Amino acid sequence: MSEFPMKRDAFIKSAAAGAIAAGIPTFIPRRIEAADDLIKVGMTNPLTGTYASLGQSQMRGAQMAVAAWNKRGGVLGRKVTLLSEDDAADPGVAVEKARKLVNQGKAAALVGTVSSATTLSVSSAANALGTVFIDMGGAADTMSGKDCKWSSFRTCKTAYMLTHATGLVFQRKFGKRWYMITPDYAYGHGLAAGYTAVAEKMGATIVGNDLTPLGTTEFSSYLLKVQAAKPDVLIVNVSGNDFVSLMKQAEAYNLLKSTPVGGPLMELEGLWALPESARVGYWGVEWYFAGNAIFGSKRSAVEFVRQYRKDYGTPPTARSCFGYVTVDRLLTAMTTAKSTDSVKVARALEGSEFDSPLWSGKAYIRKADHQMMWPMWVAKVRAGGVPGDKYDTFEDFARVDAEQITVPLSVVGKTCAMTYPS
Repeated sequence: MSEFPMKRDAFIKSAAAGAIAAGIPTFIPRRIEAADDLIKVGMTNPLTGTYASLGQSQMRGAQMAVAAWNKRGGVLGRKVTLLSEDDAADPGVAVEKARKLVNQGKAAALVGTVSSATTLSVSSAANALGTVFIDMGGAADTMSGKDCKWSSFRTCKTAYMLTHATGLVFQRKFGKRWYMITPDYAYGHGLAAGYTAVAEKMGATIVGNDLTPLGTTEFSSYLLKVQAAKPDVLIVNVSGNDFVSLMKQAEAYNLLKSTPVGGPLMELEGLWALPESARVGYWGVEWYFAGNAIFGSKRSAVEFVRQYRKDYGTPPTARSCFGYVTVDRLLTAMTTAKSTDSVKVARALEGSEFDSPLWSGKAYIRKADHQMMWPMWVAKVRAGGVPGDKYDTFEDFARVDAEQITVPLSVVGKTCAMTYPS
């Protein structure tokens, strides 16, 4: 605790009251006092609902990162603990849980989220609380565009990056008439906009784009429209349980035999839940647990996969990687800053370069928009896995560096304006 806790509290209340009276937005950077026994990291994540399997994988990766740091002695001489809350991919619930983690749980920082809608809501809530937030898995472009904030960072790729990495493959392998089935919220809208932009550049045509509510279980009406349109490729933008339902029904309609399929992102959690007959297509891959295409000669990545399989019985997924890397970068920033003060931690994160333990090559967090810059891949589904490993369900990898597929800095400067507290 502070040496003079009552005086500090009185000062904070007085400063806040003065700011309110002057019409100035109140902000007090979140600081955890040095005498606290634990450094607490708060995590809002969907552990129920459409994205539950993705949230579980992120949490497992985060837990492994915390365990690794504690094994090395913790951060600033203190043990780290992860406080987890289920946000059910609901933006309102996510805000409540974020506030609970900071105000009641005394979390020094926030991580997590899968749904872009919850990502944006938690980002705003964290900023109002003066708390650093690192988005693990929400890809909404505006997070690093018009909705960017000094306190918010992102690990996963943006919708822009996902669509620009995969769009070229679809045009080259399948043709120029594209049909999309898209989730009706920020992430889906970003994907649709991204593919539309890519199509215009390549001379392709979007012949249909059906927006579906999150949690849709019946896709018959949409699939019948796809059959009638006879596109060169069906681009599947939905994920989680929605993806599983769509692909199973597409297989039942024999659509997968007549129409090539692909998408911006294949979540292994969804792919493994499908029968082999529904495992087809070319997809964006943000990280993968096997092969030199991702690891190179990185021993730490091999060890991560080995430990994860030992602990959980299945290989890690991209979501597991997001969880691990996000928490690892956060705790590294606290160590670099020698503090849990939000502003100091944010300054340590932005512009930082690192040699990731989970893929080959360097990565960095772009200062202009707080986007983590690291490669992604496009790969073909291998339905039955390989002898000895039924989970190894991708092949034919093509690596794409982040700089080739991200929003240029010249554009970022026009949309993202971050102002740190004085």
